[in-house]
Amino acid sequence: MRRALAPLLFDDDDRAQARAARRSIVAPAERSARAKRKATTKRTDDGCPVHSFQTLLHDLATIAKNRIQPQHSSAPAFDVITRPTPLQQRALDLLGVSLRP
Repeated sequence: MRRALAPLLFDDDDRAQARAARRSIVAPAERSARAKRKATTKRTDDGCPVHSFQTLLHDLATIAKNRIQPQHSSAPAFDVITRPTPLQQRALDLLGVSLRP
């Protein structure tokens, strides 16, 4: 899950570039240019705010499913899921999750 969400997190999501820039296999690991840019700007390449894993989970936890019971006695109850923010939708897309039934 964390690897799938890496583009939205401070985690390095371009490990191949980081490995290629490494001078030697015994040299300390370096972060990729993309990871350094995310850490500096606090933004992803597409302009979303960068999160820690915990803060992203807290943000996703605000998506709610509400049960609506109309006042009219013959109307059945129905569920409504809150509309995700653009950041939440991006995270759901990265995870391959749909909120539609």
